[in-house]
Amino acid sequence: MSLSIALLTYSTKLRGGVVHTIELAEALHALGQRVCILALNKENSGFARLPACDYRLVPTEIVQGGTDQLIAQRIQEFVQYLSNSDERYDIYHAQDCIGANALSTLRQARKVPHFLRTVHHIDDFTSPYLQECQERSIREPDRCFVVSTQWQEALQRDYSIQALRVINGVKAERFSPFNDGSEAALKKRLGLIGGPIFLTVGGVEPRKNSIILLQAFSLVLAIYPQAQLVIAGGETLFDYNTYGDQFMAEAETLGIIPGPGKSLVLTGVIPEPNLPALYRCADAFVFPSLKEGWGLVVLEAIASGLSIVTSDQPPFTEFLDAEQAFLIDPKDPFILAQGMIQALQPAAKQRIQKSQAVLSTYTWKQSAKMHLNHYRQFLGEVHA
Repeated sequence: MSLSIALLTYSTKLRGGVVHTIELAEALHALGQRVCILALNKENSGFARLPACDYRLVPTEIVQGGTDQLIAQRIQEFVQYLSNSDERYDIYHAQDCIGANALSTLRQARKVPHFLRTVHHIDDFTSPYLQECQERSIREPDRCFVVSTQWQEALQRDYSIQALRVINGVKAERFSPFNDGSEAALKKRLGLIGGPIFLTVGGVEPRKNSIILLQAFSLVLAIYPQAQLVIAGGETLFDYNTYGDQFMAEAETLGIIPGPGKSLVLTGVIPEPNLPALYRCADAFVFPSLKEGWGLVVLEAIASGLSIVTSDQPPFTEFLDAEQAFLIDPKDPFILAQGMIQALQPAAKQRIQKSQAVLSTYTWKQSAKMHLNHYRQFLGEVHA
């Protein structure tokens, strides 16, 4: 018997958690489940790619104030929408702190019977309000899911919560090393005229370790003066303007000029249809992140046939080893630069070939099956 499942996500803009929500929803739908994505519709822009399943765009308003006010209003917008909705679901599953706080409020008001939450990662907030929201979003759900052993252990250690381990996936049919003819036009539009081209996805922010990456790239430029560093993405709820200013100041100090056709190319959010081609425009993928729930973009880069340079720490080491990727100390720009240079050498092809083995393990179909088993077990326990 099929289940009706509501998956809540904080945005229609494609960040890791939003991509996870869409792909999981579509895979559950393909397995015959009645799935609906409930997404906060920031700027009334909708999804760049319409999901292949049912979805609802939750209206949002412009927020007057800082991040605390933003999060409080977004929680309330979810609460208001679901309170006024006549639709009912067997499973309410939040993919982030905002959805989980909204569902906790709704459960308390007996508008929903129970709810689940995926904890992709745990943030270090300085705001007492944001920290309280995060704590509530982890402690209040009837069940917590995680996508890595690292965060499963963290929830057990710090919260005494036995979280359910699921997986992320990648669509190998979408992200592939085979050109489709759009690459040349994309290169021209972004000003990718140099080489080699190093790509990272996720924007400029502290968690992505962007300043250390910039410092490492300056060392690479000494050997490859025509190299380009492409930083794609950047859509986020949080204000990283101060860090962004520090990043640009460091670029000026290092003599790295940003702009199309220059050494540093900041693309902003890449239109969803162009993302697979962007991977194929690169010579290596560099992701020295300090904290991730999983790192979906690493899987996408692997599927695109790129040499991978990433942090020698979980969660990356949960699915990659030193024979499949260049695993580096993300806090040392000299070691990172060395990894970037090694990723261009002919010997790197062996790592690329060996990394392809992970693609058959991490599929959205397998993730959907794991979720479905947990949903049914949970409902069985509730009914019992």
